[in-house]
Order: sequence, then C-alpha cells, then structure tokens
Amino acid sequence: MSGPLIPFIDGAKLELPLPFVKDLLHAVLGDMVDPSTPASIKPFGTLVAIGVYVGAMVTLRRTRQRKLNERVMNDFIFWVVAIGFVLSHVFDALTYHPETVWRDPLYLLKIWAGLSSYGGFIGAAIGAAIWSYYRKQSILEYVDICVSAFPLAWVFGRSGCSLVHDHPGAITDAWFAVQYPNVTCPAGFAPEAVCGRYDLGLIEMVLTIPLALACIWLWRRNPFRANGFYIGVTLTAYAPVRFMLDFLRVDPGQHVFRGATDPRYAGLTPAQWACFVALFVGVVFLRKTWGKPYRRSALSEDERMPGVDDDADDRDADADADELEALDAAPPSTPAPRAKKKRKRRKQAEASTSAADLS
Repeated sequence: MSGPLIPFIDGAKLELPLPFVKDLLHAVLGDMVDPSTPASIKPFGTLVAIGVYVGAMVTLRRTRQRKLNERVMNDFIFWVVAIGFVLSHVFDALTYHPETVWRDPLYLLKIWAGLSSYGGFIGAAIGAAIWSYYRKQSILEYVDICVSAFPLAWVFGRSGCSLVHDHPGAITDAWFAVQYPNVTCPAGFAPEAVCGRYDLGLIEMVLTIPLALACIWLWRRNPFRANGFYIGVTLTAYAPVRFMLDFLRVDPGQHVFRGATDPRYAGLTPAQWACFVALFVGVVFLRKTWGKPYRRSALSEDERMPGVDDDADDRDADADADELEALDAAPPSTPAPRAKKKRKRRKQAEASTSAADLS
C-alpha cells in the first residue's frame, strides 16, 4: 500500500534537559523568565541564524579570493541583511495577511511574526541600493559575490521551514509527502490510500542543494567570472522551481496544521507573480555575463571606504610623516641636540618602512 513515508516531526520548539539554564536565566532576568517552564530552543530561528552566518563567512572568504576590501563587504552585508529581514516581514504582512494589517497596523512591526522569501529578496535589493547611494560605491560585484553564497545559506533556512512545517501543501498519497496529523484522503483516492501533505519547505530545501553545489563548483573552477553571473544563474534556476511548487500549496480557506494559506491574485500567489520578475532579471544578467571577462568594479584591499575612519596606527604613521616633512623644511637654526634626535627618528621610520616592504 502506497502512502507518505516521511514522518511528521514537530520541531517548532525543542526542550532542553538542562534545568540549570532556566534557573540561571531566572536569576538574571527575574520575573521575565518563568522557572517552571523548561528551557528550549526554536530550530527555525537557530537554522536561519546559522544560514546567515555561513553565508556571510563564505562571502567574506570569496571577497578575500578576489582581493577586495573585506571591511566594505562587512558593511554591505549588514545593510543587506538588516533591511532584507525587515522588508521580508512587511512584504509578508501586506501580501499574505492584509486583513491582519487592517485590524492591527502594529503587526507590521512584529518582524518575528512571519517572513516572505521574495520579500527578503526585494528588501535585500533595496538595502543594497541604499548602501550604494549612501557610500557612493558600485554594488554589482558585492551583490554577485553574496548571491554566489546565497544558495548554501538558503539550504539552512529552508531546513528550518521543513522542521516547523510552515509551508503545508496539498493533500497527497505520494511517497515523498509528510505524514501531517489529522489528514484524511478526500474523494478520488483509493479506499485503502493513506494521505499526507506536500511539505513545500522540505521540497524546496532538497531542490536547493543542487543549486548550492553548482555555485560551489562554478566558483572553484573560476573565481573570476563577469560581475552579475551568479545573479543570472541563481534567479534563472530558482524562479521556475518556485513557480511550479506554489501550485502545490494549500487552497485558500482550507484548514492546515500551521500557518495561513496563501492568498491568490488572479489565480497566482504573490511569490508566483514575483517569479516573473526574478526570471526576467536572471535571464538578462545571464545573457550579459555568459562568456564575458571579469572586470573589477568593487574596491580593492588598497582602497578605503568613504566615511570610515582609518585605524589608529594609520593616523600615527601619517602624523609621523607630517612631522618628518616639517623637519626637512626646518631652518638651519634648529638646536643641534633636537635636530639630531629627530633625524634619528626619521632614519628609524625609514628603516621600518623598508623592512615592511621587503616582508
């Protein structure tokens, strides 16, 4: 007898058998923590945080491989991630839960209440544009390096979705479905059939793994590809898959285990409409970058980011250089002991500079 083979594991919250953790938090935070409630972690938030960290580390490593300014990339990642998360929730609230926003406008401020993947993409793009305007710098190469690491981070994010089952799909008796609770086969299935639901978070996570491996392979073969290449590859690969998966979502009005059903606009979900734009942008970038040579557009390690102070060592070195120049221009009437001391300092500075150049 066929039926779903994947067991349902509710990973929304995992309790930790560590009572002393709760006692410690209660001692520090007082009544804000209930000592009778066992300590727990939320796998979704944990995996999302791991995904952001892994993506950032891979991005910085690839920044070093291209000999670009890591400090600039760190600043860029902060803007993109911060604004991306905020607008991810705003997009989710306005397109998936407009009735909730109408009843409670403050829902827009509850960033933890729900996130949208395409809202995050749009927010990241807006964050990159604001950063570019504020810093007066080109962003294409920074965006492309981030996107090259994005599929690997996305695997962790969708792993969190698969644990909390917040993307339930239609009822099915397919072997790769999940055994959701309280699911009965509707009319049209065989009497002996056992039904579950498609878990779209799990399916998308599995389908993202080949894209992540492809990006790793492409980068290892040639770290210096035309700027925009990975934007084209990722969007062109992701958009059609996401468009087809959304046809498996629960129809509006149906009861689901967790999460709300997606609304439809002219028969398509908000994500499906966004897929048209994503696919168009991906194809444009892929056509413009395929087989084209790499040209540096971002700041190298030798260039500095406007608006960021130099290190204290750099300021001290500049001050010493200014003092030595003043010494050279000083009149011969400078007292002999003082002039001798400053000449000695100048020779020491020149010697250290020569040693640094040789190293």
